[in-house]
Amino acid sequence: MQEPKWLTWAQQLQAIAQTGLTYVQDVYDRERYEEIRRLSCEIVETYTNGPMERIEQLFAHDDGYATPKVDVRAAVFRDGRILMSREKADGLWTVPGGWADVGISPSEAAVLEVKQETGYEVKPLRVICVLDNRKQPQPPHPNHIYRLFFLCELVGGEALQETLETSGVAFFDLDELPELSTSRITESQIRLMFAHHEDPSRPVDFD
Repeated sequence: MQEPKWLTWAQQLQAIAQTGLTYVQDVYDRERYEEIRRLSCEIVETYTNGPMERIEQLFAHDDGYATPKVDVRAAVFRDGRILMSREKADGLWTVPGGWADVGISPSEAAVLEVKQETGYEVKPLRVICVLDNRKQPQPPHPNHIYRLFFLCELVGGEALQETLETSGVAFFDLDELPELSTSRITESQIRLMFAHHEDPSRPVDFD
């Protein structure tokens, strides 16, 4: 799914405004950057019919130099099947993962997400994919996102069938995948995970 032009423009305006507000010193220039930020939110509100308060919370709350957000995902296999959890937010399935936390490394974040969402303990083996959400068949998102996928080894723990964010845990074959939460994961991305699991010499996929 190609990202719509209006979202690309809104993201670029938001990045200009965020970076400008970080370094601006002149009060009049600050007002101009704040206006650019407001316009970027209005673009998203116009095309999504979402409430402005929620759009500003998702889209215009960061400060500092504007960079993509980082999402980490863990590919965990047992007997040739991949570990997945069902999201309470939409009732659909994804591989464990989420936003990378400040203060820990990407691989540590992947391990933590697996533990919190499924109850299993894993050991990260290697990075297998670094993907840009704008180039993936996923629904448009207000943020520009880099997704880091780690192949992980299952080392312990037991399944938690319910957590704060999830309501089910299971392992799936590639030919019997459940309905996917496509804002988080796609079938093509899961196929990449299976390909890396089956071929340890496969080079990292990117973009």
